[in-house]
Amino acid sequence: MRILLTTTSYQDTPGKHHELLKASGHEIITSQGPLPEDEMLRLVTADGGVDGLLNGDDIITRKVIEAALPRLKAISKYGIGLDSVDVQAATDLKVPVLFTPGVNHTTVAEHCFGLIITIAKHLHAEINHVKNGDWKRITGCELAGKTLGIIGLGRIGKEVAKRARAFGMKVIAYDIYWDEDFAKEHDVQYLCSADEVADQADVLSLHMFLTDENRGFINRNRISKMKDNAIIINCARGGLINEADVAQACASGKLMGYAADVLDHEPIQTPHIFQDIDNIIITPHIGSRTFESVQRQALMSTQNLLNVFDGKAPLAQANKF
Repeated sequence: MRILLTTTSYQDTPGKHHELLKASGHEIITSQGPLPEDEMLRLVTADGGVDGLLNGDDIITRKVIEAALPRLKAISKYGIGLDSVDVQAATDLKVPVLFTPGVNHTTVAEHCFGLIITIAKHLHAEINHVKNGDWKRITGCELAGKTLGIIGLGRIGKEVAKRARAFGMKVIAYDIYWDEDFAKEHDVQYLCSADEVADQADVLSLHMFLTDENRGFINRNRISKMKDNAIIINCARGGLINEADVAQACASGKLMGYAADVLDHEPIQTPHIFQDIDNIIITPHIGSRTFESVQRQALMSTQNLLNVFDGKAPLAQANKF
């Protein structure tokens, strides 16, 4: 079998996943993603094609999947979000889409809280001041007693809620699939809509999947209804916000700050509207990039693919047919 491996953190991070892949005996073709559609088209058709994909956030459209057939047997996503994969097309074409739920919620929640603290305490600015030889001290704010709003109370959202309660924050949340037992155990208040959560939050943390319906959810109109000096955290998908509107709100002082691990287009395309705004922090999609999480994701995505090759059930499949 030939496997196209494009996820960068899989390749860059040592661990048992490399041993598992090597021991499989399959031919491995590598590239450094995330890759656009045209590059994926080139790779899946070169030298007779590939039997499987071990992909990150590469753009896998219907056109890419059709070009990879009839040889392609499975698409194995290293990660959880599938918005870069045309799952419906894969389903129509009877190609299993595999993914890795439950592998990165701890590390992403930790990263999320690191961003919250950084904005609330102005750590990013203060660190740069001292490194530049300045002793400029900015007054920050406590998290204790503040309201954290979570939109999307899945695995990651739940871990963020636990940490917020440990910091003495009130937690409000909305999710289509509400876990009442978890909410009661961790004192999380259910609100009837995402809009209500955004309106009431001092800190708003986004943990939704990106869909056509919620693209640009955080926009000028939504921000105008939020509390003054609110903080927005986005460790989900860049497309959930309107970048120009968020930039304006941060520059004007309406928002205390915006911190994210994602952009609508990755990697960053410079010049970018966020670059010159001090209270906007962007990290390069590293929320799940810890040695522990990378190994969990890589092992699961690799085993998923090998199971399909061996005629076994994958550990997790996103589509059914």
